Amino acid sequence: MDWLIKLFTATDSVAHIAMLYALVIAVGVLLGKIKFGGIALGVTFVLFAGIIAGHFGLTAPANILTFVQDFGLILFVFMIGLQVGPGFFESFRKGGITLNMLAMSTVLLNVAVMFACYFFFFDTSNPMNLPMMVGTLYGAVTNTPGLGAANEALGSVFEDGTAPQIAAGYACAYPLGVLGIIGATIAIRYICRIKLENEERRLRNDNAENAHVKPHMMHLTVTNSYLAGRTLKQIHDFLNRDFVCSRILHNGHVSIPNRDTVFHLGDQVFIVCAKADAEAIVAFIGPETNVEWEKQDRPLVSKRILVTRPSINGKTLGQMHFSSAHGVNVTRVTRQGMELFASPDLALQVGDRVMVVGPEDAVDHSAEVLGNSIKRLEAPNIATIFLGIMTGIVFGSLPLAIPGMPVPMKLGIAGGPLIIAILIGRYGYKMHLVTYTTTSANMMLREIGLVLFLASVGIKAGAGFWDTVVAGDGLKYVGTGVLITVIPILIIGTIARKRYKFNYFTIMGMIAGTYTDPPALAYANQSCSKDAPAVGYSTVYPLSMFLRILVAQLIILLCCGA
Repeated sequence: MDWLIKLFTATDSVAHIAMLYALVIAVGVLLGKIKFGGIALGVTFVLFAGIIAGHFGLTAPANILTFVQDFGLILFVFMIGLQVGPGFFESFRKGGITLNMLAMSTVLLNVAVMFACYFFFFDTSNPMNLPMMVGTLYGAVTNTPGLGAANEALGSVFEDGTAPQIAAGYACAYPLGVLGIIGATIAIRYICRIKLENEERRLRNDNAENAHVKPHMMHLTVTNSYLAGRTLKQIHDFLNRDFVCSRILHNGHVSIPNRDTVFHLGDQVFIVCAKADAEAIVAFIGPETNVEWEKQDRPLVSKRILVTRPSINGKTLGQMHFSSAHGVNVTRVTRQGMELFASPDLALQVGDRVMVVGPEDAVDHSAEVLGNSIKRLEAPNIATIFLGIMTGIVFGSLPLAIPGMPVPMKLGIAGGPLIIAILIGRYGYKMHLVTYTTTSANMMLREIGLVLFLASVGIKAGAGFWDTVVAGDGLKYVGTGVLITVIPILIIGTIARKRYKFNYFTIMGMIAGTYTDPPALAYANQSCSKDAPAVGYSTVYPLSMFLRILVAQLIILLCCGA
């Protein structure tokens, strides 16, 4: 039995360290699936499992715990950045600007309530109380990357190793933080006297889709005498609107038109355009009609082709010359579940699904050009991930001297990789980087990084958890955490409804995204038959995540380092 005892007590052995992490993560994930009042804490329970293990003396060398913690955080935030990068800047368009301003206000209000609680309930002469309140803040807003960023900043302020284990405050505030987000969201419904059935009706009546990117298809008959004898390029230039003519029926013969194809009165054409341009194009070319293309002399096929060839990444549709070089037309592109109109300046990315129309042999040839190999997408692009992480660490290590700050500010291993990942996710194709990662692969790497981080933080905090929380100010952390969670939601949620008239389901998603809280989003999705909560969530999530990480470091460096 000596071997078994050594396995649990020899803290320096690789076998002990691996077994400790496996035990903490497995127990935490399994317990996290248990629902309390229909709500589960998910992988965050790994933190509590780590605290219990650390409390009973199951630990590992401090340098190992720190390395695993930091590497897990880097992996987690980088994969988040890759996921949100493609839609990060687009989220500021139209109503997204207002939603993001409301989200930013919520983040600032969370910080303001935290400081109010700190000055009102705690001894400000104790230098450990403010860092613990930062931990409480990030438990209250259920934001783990922010906790990691604060931990890292504390390391640069308390270089002698005396930094407080703020994960204790995080652990106290987190459970009621999850419940408080959902409870405050429900409270807004009653404060503003909202009826869910009326909100559903509003969603059905509103055209929530972007008319400038959604493809619209129609069959038209050419009746405008001005078009007779004009080429497709001349018509394009005169109308000054983007549209694709994927096939034309002239004198009973079907062909794939190109820029030099001449239009005649009575021709029947199949047009794909942005929905916003449809009315103008019909008025210019002619009325809609019905055409059974499959019964014509030259049957054409349409096929969705997967872009998997790295050399295509970043090339625009105009550069590909599909109609002139391949004898086919591209009518629309599906990216991350969203259909886009195939305008000439749309840059293709690996993972896009392209709708191609033309003769079967030409369509098959186009498939070879684009790749159309699912196997290529199944393999993650490891080189891009680790090149991005390396660049992010270098970027995060750049010192930024700010007047009045005792030490130079750095974005660190949380902020640096996050920003670089967002930029790579959005613009990587311009540097010929293949940034596509399957959803499952992204989620797997993200979850591995998160559980490694949480387990390390929990194990390190476990030794002093009892003295800090149970015998200390634990109840204060719980109570102030509830205030930090609830007060900003009630204020901003009411303003979003009363002042800006947002749909209640959009507000639910916006709140969940601002708090980066998946359980709150799951509750919102269960309450609505449409995708409004998911849209609100995804609109504010990228900026909120970035602000949470940045604010954590600013509070520590500006206030705790003074």
